[in-house]
Amino acid sequence: MALHFTADELLTRRQRTQAALNAGGLDGMLIFRQESMFYLTGYDTFGYVFFQCLYLGQDGRMLLLTRSADRLQAHHTSDIEDIRVWVDGPDAEPAVDLKGVLAEFGLAGKRLGVEWEAYGLTARNGQRLSAALDGFCQLEDVSDLISRLRVIKSPAEIDYVRKAAGLADDAYRAARALTAPGVFEGTILAAMQGAVFEGGGDYPGNEFIIGSGRDALLCRYYTGRRHLSGDDQLTLEWAGVYRHYHAAMMRTFIIGTVNPDQVAMYEAARDALEAVKAAIKPGHTYGEAFAAHVSAFKKSGMENHCLNACGYSLGTTFAPNWMDWPMLYANNPVVFAPGMVVFCHMILFDEQKGLAMTLGETVLVTESGNQRLSQVPLDNVIL
Repeated sequence: MALHFTADELLTRRQRTQAALNAGGLDGMLIFRQESMFYLTGYDTFGYVFFQCLYLGQDGRMLLLTRSADRLQAHHTSDIEDIRVWVDGPDAEPAVDLKGVLAEFGLAGKRLGVEWEAYGLTARNGQRLSAALDGFCQLEDVSDLISRLRVIKSPAEIDYVRKAAGLADDAYRAARALTAPGVFEGTILAAMQGAVFEGGGDYPGNEFIIGSGRDALLCRYYTGRRHLSGDDQLTLEWAGVYRHYHAAMMRTFIIGTVNPDQVAMYEAARDALEAVKAAIKPGHTYGEAFAAHVSAFKKSGMENHCLNACGYSLGTTFAPNWMDWPMLYANNPVVFAPGMVVFCHMILFDEQKGLAMTLGETVLVTESGNQRLSQVPLDNVIL
């Protein structure tokens, strides 16, 4: 069995979840988020792209309903003992199969929570689940129940986050060493991802972001590569990943001739990042940290070039993205607490001038404030 946490830690997580179910008057929970399954049991797969459900009862009983391809995967990577398989076929109805299992467990007429907001539950499968369980039991949306438990990391999880941060630093050094006029973007990307793999890390929850020239103003991955020119800019967003725990970073490198406007953008991003980090401490809210971001960019006159969010929580996340709950945006009432891991990204895109500048890193919330997880400097990179 390939578990990355002790049996006691996994049991404690399930007991906390059971307590939350009890507090909400729920008899059990239908879990569709792979992050939740990994958190509660260690189960590690990408098979959640098909119908797959982990049932957890208020009494601690567990059952996984999955496909045959994931049966051995679940046995090997988790402590789930009761694993059932629904059979592939043109007339397969896994939601109906799930109803049969729930009936077997005596859950007719009971109240069950559901993770409706899950990449592992498509809209069509969600509709089929609702139809199958209509009149059988009462369903309630508890999509954020486990996310709220996951947001505060245990010491063992923090160890993995620190390892991820070290891998992110390795990727940064690889990119910085290679970036120069004439270099192919794909060469830089390969070195960054290779540094993570060579350090024992994992694939990220979403693709590394790389863009140069005019495309340095994009903050999403897209297909296509180019060679860097003599005067250029390169925006990178990536994450070190270890045991699925992410530590993200973001930078824009300046290649060749330095535009004073872009230097001013760097200084504004640096000041905003420090302002945001100063607001990240127990008792403050995610919304207050975002307000510090807005205030800093207004002070520098850059408010028209920034985005409507400046970061988010990180943890163990699966494709299609590494963003976790909650996010740094206006008026978010979630309060920072020790053990939270937060990625802060300052992003400035001047569309008119065609200039980009980004600066981002991951911090750990502590008892008195926060701690940088990266060891590399936040200097303006001019190559």
